[in-house]
Amino acid sequence: MVAISFLGDLLQSITDRGRGLIPFGRGEALARASVPDLVKLCEDLISRRGEASGVALARIILDRYATFTPAERHDFLRRIAVDFGADATEVESAIVAYRTAPSRATLGRLHEAAEPRSQELIRRLNLARDGTLALVRMREDLFTLRDSLKAGKEHDPALVDAVASLDSDFEHLFASWFNRGFLVLHRIDWTTPAHILEKIIRYEAVHEISGWDDLRRRIEPPDRRCFAFFHPALVDEPLIFVEVALTTGIASAIGPILAGERQPMASREATAAIFYSISNCQKGLAGVTFGNFLIKQVVEDLCREMPALKTFVTLSPVPGFRSWLDRERREDAPQGLTREDVETLRLLDRPGWHADKASAEAVRKALIPAAAYYFLRAKTPRGKPVDPVARFHLGNGARLERLNHLGDVSPKGLAQSHGLMVNYLYDLAAIEKNHETYANLGTVSASIAVNRELRQNLPPAKSDKLADA
Repeated sequence: MVAISFLGDLLQSITDRGRGLIPFGRGEALARASVPDLVKLCEDLISRRGEASGVALARIILDRYATFTPAERHDFLRRIAVDFGADATEVESAIVAYRTAPSRATLGRLHEAAEPRSQELIRRLNLARDGTLALVRMREDLFTLRDSLKAGKEHDPALVDAVASLDSDFEHLFASWFNRGFLVLHRIDWTTPAHILEKIIRYEAVHEISGWDDLRRRIEPPDRRCFAFFHPALVDEPLIFVEVALTTGIASAIGPILAGERQPMASREATAAIFYSISNCQKGLAGVTFGNFLIKQVVEDLCREMPALKTFVTLSPVPGFRSWLDRERREDAPQGLTREDVETLRLLDRPGWHADKASAEAVRKALIPAAAYYFLRAKTPRGKPVDPVARFHLGNGARLERLNHLGDVSPKGLAQSHGLMVNYLYDLAAIEKNHETYANLGTVSASIAVNRELRQNLPPAKSDKLADA
């Protein structure tokens, strides 16, 4: 942290000195800078050679951008997307040169010519102090612009393509800046600074943390753990975190784990680690993978701390299941369901069905086989499982271990999956094999128990219209 602070102070010193070299970067002039003015400053930034003036100018641009209204930010990003592409003339010239004399040198010049100027702009903006975080937030604005363009009545394919290309520039650079080598794993406990704990409460995306007492119950007891990845450029901003419950067996429901009144056990008694919540914190880093590294690193750390741990398993939500099941129930030829199942599942339309023992059991007999089909047979057009959480864990080499009826009876759990939760098992001896067969063949690794739930003689699976995430 001391080194990071020193570097930040050094950058600030460079910025302060560099401001004197930029007449525009003074008080009222900066405050009045319009979107076109800022775009001109961006042109100036990527043409400068001086380091000090470049750092100062980058900070000026980001400071002014932060004061813009959402509409002004979208206007700025549109202009950058359209005006900061590659030079078509230079690209064509480089292509001709490579075709005339193919070599690594001419290929390198082609690569350089084909790179959009927006990538160099992003790199130079990153020179400013706190520039990385500002760029992550800028990409969040780009997401809202992209969504508004898709929903707009006047569809401009060229503009949509340019905005998508700019987003690819961000993702490409972020993938390098946030690679595993730069990430630092920290345990989150009750001694963690309050401003970071507050962000953990705010960023929790799976099971809402209701307040400080709820957070304390999740991180302070000896049978609870929380770990987060941080990056040196975002010192006080967690990138992703995972909450872990230490138990003596595979948990099938979230209620007992989150219960306010429970008796904690000593960590030395635990034989299983339940990963029950994984939350990405920075929307602007969408597409940059952290979760697989996080789980593997946490498993390694827990094994060193508690050698008695033998089982590493998730207790995961199934965010796409209800929408898939409800859609199939309406089909003339439903996938994964018999006609009897469709009739039985009408019980799901009754309020409070899960609280009635007979109704819940009848639903279980129809819903669990449908869930097995959903995970093992239902595919996207690209041949991947429909469920996004399944794609994540199966891609990491986990095995679909168990389907848990009424694992989450909270309003959110019933709304997204009719209460269904699942366990993905991270078998350390089989992770690599499972990953390879999933990546190369699309094979879903699943336990015998899950495979047994799949009904026989069902119609062939059809690809789902849902796109891959």
